[in-house]
Amino acid sequence: MLAQFLQFLYSGMTVGSAYALAALGFTIIYNTSGVINFAQGEFIMLGGMLAALLSAGGVPLPLAIIIAVVVTGAVGVLMEKVVIEPARDAQVVTLIIITIGASLTIRGLVQIFLGKGTHALAPFSGDTPIQFLGASLLPQSLWVLGVTLLVVGALAWFFGRTMLGKAMLATSNNRLAAQLVGIDTRRVLLLSFGLAALLGAVGGILVAPITYTSYDAGIMLGLKGFVAAVLGGLGGGVGAVVGGLILGVAESMTAGYISSSYKDAVPFVLILLILFFMPRGLFGAKISERV
Repeated sequence: MLAQFLQFLYSGMTVGSAYALAALGFTIIYNTSGVINFAQGEFIMLGGMLAALLSAGGVPLPLAIIIAVVVTGAVGVLMEKVVIEPARDAQVVTLIIITIGASLTIRGLVQIFLGKGTHALAPFSGDTPIQFLGASLLPQSLWVLGVTLLVVGALAWFFGRTMLGKAMLATSNNRLAAQLVGIDTRRVLLLSFGLAALLGAVGGILVAPITYTSYDAGIMLGLKGFVAAVLGGLGGGVGAVVGGLILGVAESMTAGYISSSYKDAVPFVLILLILFFMPRGLFGAKISERV
């Protein structure tokens, strides 16, 4: 029983780490602009697709990964510049609808130019399972968990130690005040989309050897990343990571102990419970009103 439980736990933490990276992308853009970017799932898909196709075409895996991440980041920057910036004065709901349109556009272009097929990326360090406490753990799972921890640490350093990171934090706290002290909030928003796209690409590349990837793989990954972000409170990195891990483990336990048919229903049950009982999520800011 313990080995079975650990097996489900390892699986849940692996996929939950990918959700956490997606949730971080949602959180970064939401904090700088107040917009929920529903194209985040397409960044995940695009990173995995490009890396898989480049690797299959003979490009060395490390170079394929770098190219995929850079290109996806450029797509994120281009999306903000071409789609979001011209509508920056629109209402938030309008901007959210625009991101949904951008998501459909990216998915359609990938379908046309990269094909509808399912693609696999080779595991980074083999596929021989590692036995740990009676359960099997794929080496790729360790890559997913390890890189997620590195990304969270790098983001903590970036936001805490660099001027650009502090400018992004200032913009998220009070956009008008940030403008008044000379911060270029347009540049901050541009960079937030680029950074979110980079994180999405990394997540897509990490899970591609485990779950494979296709032009429509970003739909559910994006939705589950959004659920993880809401679960964590859309407030910061810790909430996104905890939300992603909780969602991944909940899915895995449901699939293992109940039925895999209900696995994809877990995120929607969780988000309903969160909206009913904890509307600001697990780590959401408490708001007080002066009467």
